[in-house]
Amino acid sequence: MEASPEYTEWGGQPVLVRRRPPPPPGLRETLKAGLRRSCACSLQGAWAQLQALFPAVCWLRQYRPREALAGDVMSGLVIGIILVPQAIAYSLLAGLQPIYSLYTSFFANLIYFLMGTSRHVSVGIFSLLCLMVGQVVDRELLLAGFDPAQDGPGPGANRSSLNGSAAALALRLQDCGRDCYAIRVATALTLVAGVYQVLMGILGLGFVSAFLSQPLLDGFAMGASVTILTSQLRHLLGVRVPRHRGPGLVVSTWLSLLRGAGQANLCDVLTSAVCLAVLLAAKGLSDHFRHRLRVPLPAELLVIVVATLVSHLGQFHERFGSSVAGDIPTGFVAPRVPDLGLMWRVALDAASLALVGSAFSISLAEMFARSHGYAVRANQELLAVGCCNVLPAFFHCFATSAALAKSLVKTAAGCRTQLSSVVSAAVVLLALLLLSPLFRDLQRSVLACVIVVSLRGALRKVRDVPRLWRLSPTDALVWVATAATCVLVSTEAGLLAGVLLSLLSLAGRTHRPRTALLARAGGSSFYGDPAEFEGLAPEPGVQVFRFTGPLYYANRDFFLQSLCSLTGLDMGYAVARRRERGPRVGAGEGDAVGGRNPGSGSGMASLVPAVSRFHAVVIDCAPLLFLDVAGLAALQELRRDCGALGISLLLACCNPSVTDMLRRGGFLEEGQGDVAEERQLFPSVHCAVQAAHARHRELAAANSTL
Repeated sequence: MEASPEYTEWGGQPVLVRRRPPPPPGLRETLKAGLRRSCACSLQGAWAQLQALFPAVCWLRQYRPREALAGDVMSGLVIGIILVPQAIAYSLLAGLQPIYSLYTSFFANLIYFLMGTSRHVSVGIFSLLCLMVGQVVDRELLLAGFDPAQDGPGPGANRSSLNGSAAALALRLQDCGRDCYAIRVATALTLVAGVYQVLMGILGLGFVSAFLSQPLLDGFAMGASVTILTSQLRHLLGVRVPRHRGPGLVVSTWLSLLRGAGQANLCDVLTSAVCLAVLLAAKGLSDHFRHRLRVPLPAELLVIVVATLVSHLGQFHERFGSSVAGDIPTGFVAPRVPDLGLMWRVALDAASLALVGSAFSISLAEMFARSHGYAVRANQELLAVGCCNVLPAFFHCFATSAALAKSLVKTAAGCRTQLSSVVSAAVVLLALLLLSPLFRDLQRSVLACVIVVSLRGALRKVRDVPRLWRLSPTDALVWVATAATCVLVSTEAGLLAGVLLSLLSLAGRTHRPRTALLARAGGSSFYGDPAEFEGLAPEPGVQVFRFTGPLYYANRDFFLQSLCSLTGLDMGYAVARRRERGPRVGAGEGDAVGGRNPGSGSGMASLVPAVSRFHAVVIDCAPLLFLDVAGLAALQELRRDCGALGISLLLACCNPSVTDMLRRGGFLEEGQGDVAEERQLFPSVHCAVQAAHARHRELAAANSTL
């Protein structure tokens, strides 16, 4: 590229010449180009789109059975064995019959096998989503006149009675009992949430989930786990208490449990104690010998099988009144279109459900991709998880997402590809077709034990808070506030509080970023912060100012105040001086737009040097991520005041977005001598300092000649 002869060398060293960007296309040209790309059709393009939508089409052709088949089959069998008891248990959280959890696990595994980009993530029922679904189901059941606290055994529970406040609705629901209406609510909620996720994927909004920080997700998981634990205590104790909803759910449930503790079912209490002891011991052994065990111990399956046999032989339901799972039908129910009226009612609830499911799925996919050295596509993950909700919603399924615990087990069992999901789906299908009726006498207290033990990982995250506080008190505050709001108010309020606090913490970090005056290391071209490095000396006649953050409307005043306090500039009487000397005084170097300044009426104080110790100010813009209109006005005001005082203002190390904003805002007007772009922007701090000294020498020589 040709360089300007005037600036090819400076002080005997080559200088970078800025490349002129092409003019940006207009809106009409941009729209025409986008339509041309989207409407173009070819066989090669259609095949590429098919591979992008269904990644399995691509990787199945490269599948190596000798290397991956054994691990995929083993991990698929292990996850399938875990899925069956967990599906039956998690139906308690969602307030649905166990058969629907098995449907959900079956379809989610098949769809993610075709559309997912992660090789190791296990997609299916997830305790946090089950809790959120169950809260919406309970609310709608209550509004429809059903009793959410009823634990009817199996399909017989559909003969629930209606209360008197729902007489009008009763006519519409004569053919649909409690369990029927519950699954209608769940499928409507799932379909809307899936549509949200698919739209996010189509619009390329996969980055949105990145705004849910890890402390926020950990705090949300902790708070939701406490809520889940509280909801399962009534099953562990065999106490019949009302299912509370709304703010203060956890506190109200605990109060009800304390009042009804005297009515606890002794059979359920003893069963819960034994099962919890066995499951916790088995989990502890698995964790201790995880490096020696090829696959984790199937403790949940063993406990459920033994507990079902004991309950059946001991007739716990008939003799002691212990609540059991009830009849679980086999086979599949005919598909049904979700209720449109219910979809409108749960549209707002589906937004939080979609956001939580997307955030956990994408974060887990990226975590496993980083640890195993491959890449995932966030937008395709949104499409995959969204389709895992949209399509199964027509087959009586509810919301799904990636689950950390099962994904870790899947990886430890030797999973190499998503072919393991097909094996897991086959195991669930076997349970659907043959094994479901065998769990009729399984106690609900045993299922509650399985749920409670699965919360160990999330509950243990509370031990990370002290370390998180030492690393970042702000992140620790987000963690604690999110968890506390989930417990004391509701899970939705906890998620909202966490998002707001995360955004406020982000704004707080950029509102008052670190500032410093840089100094030079000997005769080198290195400029650093004297508070960070020793042996640095200030550059005579030039003040190098660093602002380590974006310059925008919220911190422009802090930017000016910091520059004034560090450089020795003072605020106060420049406006009066300018009025005395005339409006055009000092407009030469400091006015890039002919004396007009977009920010001149903003109320920012002007700058006056107390002592003329320097002739130039260089701003190191390397940490300056972006610049908005208010930040641009602050720079223009600063340059105008510096120009009135005979001080040069130079910018160094601007990134392309900042340069473009300066150019579009008129800060780099061409054809005006000193304000030309090459005289304002420099590729390094050292180049800017050398230019400031050379310019000062030229000015001094010109003044001496005059």
